[in-house]
Amino acid sequence: MSLFWRIFGLNAVVLGSATALLLWAPVTVSVPVVLTEAVILVGGLVVMLVANAALLRWGLSPLDRLTRLMTTVDLLRPGQRLPAHGGGEVADLIRTFNAMLDRLEQERATSSARVLLAQEAERRRIAQELHDEVGQSMTAILLALKRSADAADPPLRDELHQAQEITRESLDEVRRLVRRLRPGVLDDLGLIAALTSLTSDFATHTGLRVVRRFDADLPSLDPETELVLYRVAQESLTNAARHADAERVEVALTRADGAVVLAITDDGRGIRAACEGAGIRGMRERALLIGASLDIADAAASITSVTSVTSVTSKSVTSVTSVAGSVPGGTGPVGATDASVAAAGAGAPADPSAGTRVRLTAPLPSKPRKQP
Repeated sequence: MSLFWRIFGLNAVVLGSATALLLWAPVTVSVPVVLTEAVILVGGLVVMLVANAALLRWGLSPLDRLTRLMTTVDLLRPGQRLPAHGGGEVADLIRTFNAMLDRLEQERATSSARVLLAQEAERRRIAQELHDEVGQSMTAILLALKRSADAADPPLRDELHQAQEITRESLDEVRRLVRRLRPGVLDDLGLIAALTSLTSDFATHTGLRVVRRFDADLPSLDPETELVLYRVAQESLTNAARHADAERVEVALTRADGAVVLAITDDGRGIRAACEGAGIRGMRERALLIGASLDIADAAASITSVTSVTSVTSKSVTSVTSVAGSVPGGTGPVGATDASVAAAGAGAPADPSAGTRVRLTAPLPSKPRKQP
């Protein structure tokens, strides 16, 4: 039924009921109208208006639902649709809107993939130039300063040694920037080694206690999925250090239900959906790149991401827990940061009642790539 005939029919029902009541009810109106009759007429009018409003609200409720969806829809949260039942203008409008969302989500996914791939290519180019140009130049400067310091008099030698230290620190910072822009260890040694290096550097430079928990029998993933997992972990750790006011972070990479699950949990003050910034929206776009969705909640389970899962044969896995700065599966801490983690109880889960948890579930590839 069209919207016009639906509204017309609802009003006809109300007016017809009122007319029938006047025709067959044993009630007459005096001239002039007495107070009792006026009260009855006003009451009947009110009942008619209330009935009309209720019927119109019921008839136009699909439009209200469509309006609410239009105001809250987010292309980074795909799958929000309204059921379209029957025919008429309202059902056609809902179906048209759902089709428009399908097209927009597809276009957004395609454009996001292009942008992210272009970003990674630019990151790779900048990292290569920093390594080849700036890094080599600073290394040459460092060697020249060393030769000059060896041949200089004692007063000047101290100043040259100080310049050497400044140059060496700058060179280390350039190398850290190169690793952040394009982690070479990810291409060379895989995701586990890359996450180990990332968490070790993070613990060293932030002073936060970091615990790693990696399953020993993780399947092979395609390079695109590994890069998304790495970038999500990188952004989550950055958020924990900058915004969460956390003291402890746990990074877990496990296999469950035919997928690989990355979970980053901190004991900070959590995050609210209204506080989403460019970093979280960037994680959403990266998750969409591999068919994932990222859901945000407050403290208890702040961030959750779930993707479509490719079914695989289940295998028993062994969990490996290590502290930041040590090799996964190793037994000994390799620095003060590791000792503080071990003293606090490495391997214990972070407090689930507070903080932020990032959970990314990546689908397993149908054809695993060859290991390097």
